[in-house]
Amino acid sequence: MMTINWLEEVEKRKDELFADLFRQLKIASVREDDKATKEAPVGPGPRQALDDFMSMAKEDGFKTKSFEPWAGRIEMGEGDELVGIIGHLDVVPAGSGWETDPFDPVIKNDRIYARGSSDDKGPTIAAYMALKILRDLDVELNKRVHLIVGTDEESGWQCMDYYFEHAEMPSIGFSPDAVFPIINGEKGNVSLIITSKNTDNSDSNRLVTFDAGLRENMVPESATAVVQLQNDHLEEEFEKHLNQHKLDGTIEANDQGWKLTLVGKSAHGSTPEQGVNGATYLANFLKEYSFDKASRDFLQLVGDVLHDNFDGSSLNIDHVHDVMGPLSANVGLVNYNDQEGTNVTVNLRFPEGITPQEILERAQETLKDLPFEVAMSDFKEPHYVPADDPLVQTLLDVYHDHTGLPAHEMTIGGGTFGRLLPKGVAYGALFPDSIDTMHQANEFIAIEDLLKATAIYADAIYRLTR
Repeated sequence: MMTINWLEEVEKRKDELFADLFRQLKIASVREDDKATKEAPVGPGPRQALDDFMSMAKEDGFKTKSFEPWAGRIEMGEGDELVGIIGHLDVVPAGSGWETDPFDPVIKNDRIYARGSSDDKGPTIAAYMALKILRDLDVELNKRVHLIVGTDEESGWQCMDYYFEHAEMPSIGFSPDAVFPIINGEKGNVSLIITSKNTDNSDSNRLVTFDAGLRENMVPESATAVVQLQNDHLEEEFEKHLNQHKLDGTIEANDQGWKLTLVGKSAHGSTPEQGVNGATYLANFLKEYSFDKASRDFLQLVGDVLHDNFDGSSLNIDHVHDVMGPLSANVGLVNYNDQEGTNVTVNLRFPEGITPQEILERAQETLKDLPFEVAMSDFKEPHYVPADDPLVQTLLDVYHDHTGLPAHEMTIGGGTFGRLLPKGVAYGALFPDSIDTMHQANEFIAIEDLLKATAIYADAIYRLTR
């Protein structure tokens, strides 16, 4: 093999790497269904990001192929076997709590702050720069390499459905959309949708509306409720609840009664324990008051049954796998209206050993005494590539050689495009000591991590194509 100082090659191109990344970070590639068109099926932002990425690759002289309106790829190398690297250009909504403009990237404290900096534009551009380095060094690749970019990873994965209907499936590969040393196991993904119609809103004390959540795969940072409630101490008691749990919030009178807002902390839906769910904490406060039955049932569900229950045990769906770990539960979308009823989405990441049908039946049995219907969304099965597979071993070796750190297999609750490949894994770009701000306010990627990940990707592609 050639002897190449990969990190040195990356550092030579640091300004170019930043320029490529910043042009992507300035695009607000958030899904907007209300602005969707045939040419931009999840809204103009993701389509703009795709067009810009493909234009950048063409400007740089790469061979490209577009799969409009959903995806595109860059092609390198020769040979029968195909290695795939799959990233995405769409991002979750910015949400609140940012100290800088989420779509105007800034560097401070040796970090790049912007929505998408770590999930997943930063890692995707790192993989892109890795290909640039291999091309600049005139490295011969004995296999074909496709760097594939999608536009709908944060919601429905329609981009990859379309792509693989029209494109060859790589036999091996990785997604730069998680953490090092490797993610060779990904839990399954399914949501429980809990609904009811409201037939009782006659009581003078009632919950008028309750709204929280942007996406089912995000912990709701904030929740807002409007209540009609006769209580002289409501403001004082809400302030006590906030102080007790070290939370922020507001309460004010309006023409419908009282409007309460509680602010928690957002986090990725696969790690709900890392956030503070504004919806369940607000419902937990309101459940102590006397409301009509429909309001009480909703508040019992959200503020009691689902509150701080990250393993699904309150729904009798908890399950632990020896390698893949436990099931996780995120109360992601919460809506109530005194005229329409309840709509709550609980997003689950489940390991091998329990099926979506078992999960549904157990939840239905647990909630049978409450007036809710429980349905199940489409689901993704768990995915696992054994630790002794050559792909896993090669990537772990690269990681260890660049960091000197122990290299071991891992399973996550998050789903990445790596699971789409027969032998696919997720690989970086965060390191074990990195601060994970994916799906949070003030998302950033440390510059040192970005440079090191780019070097690892270049070396990994080199070794995978020997």
